Amino acid sequence: MAGFPTLSMSLVATKARRVASAIAIVSAVTLAAPLPASARGPESFADLADQVTDAVVNISAATTGGTTRERAMPQLPPGTPFEDLFEEFFKRRGQGGDAPQAPRRASSLGSGFVIDSTGIIVTNNHVIGEANEITAIFNDGTRLKAELLGKDAKLDLAVLKVKPDKPLKAVKFGDSDKLRIGDWVIAIGNPFGLGGSVSAGIVSAHNRNIDQGPYDNYIQTDAAINRGNSGGPLFNMAGEVVGINTAILSPTGGSVGIGFAVPSSMAATVVDQLREFGETRRGWLGVRIQGVDDQTAEALGLEKARGALVAGVDEKGPAKPIGMEIGDVIVKFDGKDVKSARDLPRMVAATPVGKDVEVVYLRKGKETTATVKLGRLEDGEKQANLAKDSGVEKPVARKALGLDLSSITDDLRRRYSIKDDLKGVVVTRVDPNSSAADKRIQSGDVIMEVGQESVSSPADVTKRVEALKKDGKKSALLLVANAQGEVRFVAVTIE
Repeated sequence: MAGFPTLSMSLVATKARRVASAIAIVSAVTLAAPLPASARGPESFADLADQVTDAVVNISAATTGGTTRERAMPQLPPGTPFEDLFEEFFKRRGQGGDAPQAPRRASSLGSGFVIDSTGIIVTNNHVIGEANEITAIFNDGTRLKAELLGKDAKLDLAVLKVKPDKPLKAVKFGDSDKLRIGDWVIAIGNPFGLGGSVSAGIVSAHNRNIDQGPYDNYIQTDAAINRGNSGGPLFNMAGEVVGINTAILSPTGGSVGIGFAVPSSMAATVVDQLREFGETRRGWLGVRIQGVDDQTAEALGLEKARGALVAGVDEKGPAKPIGMEIGDVIVKFDGKDVKSARDLPRMVAATPVGKDVEVVYLRKGKETTATVKLGRLEDGEKQANLAKDSGVEKPVARKALGLDLSSITDDLRRRYSIKDDLKGVVVTRVDPNSSAADKRIQSGDVIMEVGQESVSSPADVTKRVEALKKDGKKSALLLVANAQGEVRFVAVTIE
């Protein structure tokens, strides 16, 4: 028995030596085997940069107008001591009295890129602003005056035209939808006015929302993007433009590895419209929407949070004739799922004006499919809602959901400046410890619906809340308007 431990230790040692030898062999094989090219990354970006650099331009935009008066002469009452001295001092500096004023000139620098050899250039709208002098500066030093063909503030794009003596080097849009997180990209632009500069990085994320507008869907990259890169192209490894660099997130003002580009899949259509029409022509559904969170989904009887909740229907919009109502939840548009409220504006805007589109929406748990002919967003934005209605009840007050409620009286309309056409129940006080306070309901708001049913008196509100309690609902979905008539849905906990 005494020999077993020794034998066992000998076997263990032998096995250990064999394992070590195997590991050494595997390690040698692993070290000897080359990594896939995709894992190593490109050895150089030089060939790609040579291929596309000449299509990237610097944009100089200047606005001339008004006069410069950096220090205006102080306004002194007549007879003030030293009045003559002040006047003489400012006259000598050309900043007061009858001295001529120099024209005021403001300028900015950015980037752009040529998409048509005849002289079509794309840049950011914020690069040119309201400039009346725009110059495109090419890689060889050539400077050409540029004409503005059209611009779009929503996507921050502008299209320019120059008149070259010979065909220009141009690049094409690629398909940004094919980009994968981790793909290599390069940015070329004019950072801090230094001229053509190349930086490389990867796609860090898709579909970024940075609260810049209704169509936020940015590509995030860690390729160095700085001031002056705005309007410049983001290239894939095939030399195609997959994004237009437009913003950075930075506490310092310089690159910290978080830059954003407008995807080519969104930009290309807008660029085509600006070239052809000088303006955008986006689809318009005629609804105002908001997101659906978990609490709102529960109040609506949805199995999960999804879709876009209709918070308003334009009386002259395309959705009105098909019977769409406040409280409907749009879950599919033109055959595509609406996963969140952010998806719908992009889908509608990218759809041709006048197209017949199938829309699927939920109303009180029932799915409805309808076909709508899209209008034009730009026309819809010009329309004014002239609907007026009046009708005031006798004052009645009650409490519900942590709110003091009253029917709308002339006195309350004046006190809270409530629009004449608003109907419902006015909030006169909010319990600061209530769910309603957490959802930012405040005095002067008007409750129009409870549980997707209209209310016209405080008694209606309490009746609806009690009915929801009996149905086992944990929250009540309120349609709330502020004094100016802007409505939103709010899910408030039923206590």
